[in-house]
Amino acid sequence: MTWIKTTPFYDADEKLRSAIAAQRELYPVEYAEQIHPTAADETSEIVASHSLIPDALHHAFATFGALMSPDLPLTRRQQEMITTVVSVTNRCHY
Repeated sequence: MTWIKTTPFYDADEKLRSAIAAQRELYPVEYAEQIHPTAADETSEIVASHSLIPDALHHAFATFGALMSPDLPLTRRQQEMITTVVSVTNRCHY
């Protein structure tokens, strides 16, 4: 596993805190509780891996949030099936 430097939420500046808060607001309600939070600050490891570039964090996760919007014509089940197939295709363990 590669080690990636991250900035813990409690050490984050306002720009990073805003980016993390904004990405959380875009995600489906089912994602409100972190499954694999880091021990220190309840930020998931995948989000923390983007913490050195807050603008990238915002854009990467805002894209996913927009794609999972309940306003789209796909059902929640269809959205999850697509994300599962893409993860399996990319050999992603999560």
